[in-house]
Amino acid sequence: MTTNIWDAVLARVAEHVDAADFRRWFGATAYASDSGDQVTVWVPTESIKRHIVSHFNDRIGAALAGLGRGDTHVRFVVTGVSDDEDDEE
Repeated sequence: MTTNIWDAVLARVAEHVDAADFRRWFGATAYASDSGDQVTVWVPTESIKRHIVSHFNDRIGAALAGLGRGDTHVRFVVTGVSDDEDDEE
């Protein structure tokens, strides 16, 4: 099985984050594409995107650097699909 760069980043981030927090913030992320200098990752909500960027950006950057991709930027794209939306009705 071939892993993509996001799976490799997640494996490294998981080593430094509490398991419950990791599942909460990264469990619903999904690899979208890799253009070499940018990895696109889908996230379900804007709030998850903001939390990941504000709390884990340095850890993600360190993981990328450790994988030899220090110049790669991660772009998070909100998919708009979330189980949380069902709770609001």
